[in-house]
Amino acid sequence: MAEHSLIQRYNDVLLAELPIQLAEEVADGLAEANARYARQGMSCDDAAQAAVAEFGEARAVVAGLTRVSPAQWTARRLIATGPVVGGCWVVALIAGRAWEWPVPSIARALVGAVLITSVIVLLTAAVARRYRVAQRAGVAGCAGLALIDASAITMVATTAPTMGWLALLATCASMLRLVFVTRAVRPVLARGA
Repeated sequence: MAEHSLIQRYNDVLLAELPIQLAEEVADGLAEANARYARQGMSCDDAAQAAVAEFGEARAVVAGLTRVSPAQWTARRLIATGPVVGGCWVVALIAGRAWEWPVPSIARALVGAVLITSVIVLLTAAVARRYRVAQRAGVAGCAGLALIDASAITMVATTAPTMGWLALLATCASMLRLVFVTRAVRPVLARGA
């Protein structure tokens, strides 16, 4: 039996906006609702309209799934906690007189550029209205922050004259964020972008 054109258009929106696995999950539910209404004696048109009405408009479903996506959840948590981790590093680096450390200027510039880019990308993921944009930006932002944290930890371990307690605190904050990012990005990658 051919799929009703209303259901097909709905599924086309899902496939265009969502990862295939998620789009198929929603499409399966819609097909079941459509079949249930048809079994109740509704015409094909009425069954399709009732199923779509039950699920809501396709764009509204996509928007709802985007708001609760793992990528947006992760991006919002990282944006909320970023100033704490960053503040730990600012205090540790000032206390350790990091401007005197033998770190090449290009390395400092690259870390700054990656940090700024990561924050912008995470903000994009946090407010994105399109699921795939949120997923891709979330993964990129997580990767950027992981690089920043790994770089900061490596820099302190290899160039700091002493490892003071403030540097140790900042290192612990970055390590916690690395663990969080690693765990949080798994469901994002599992859903696909």
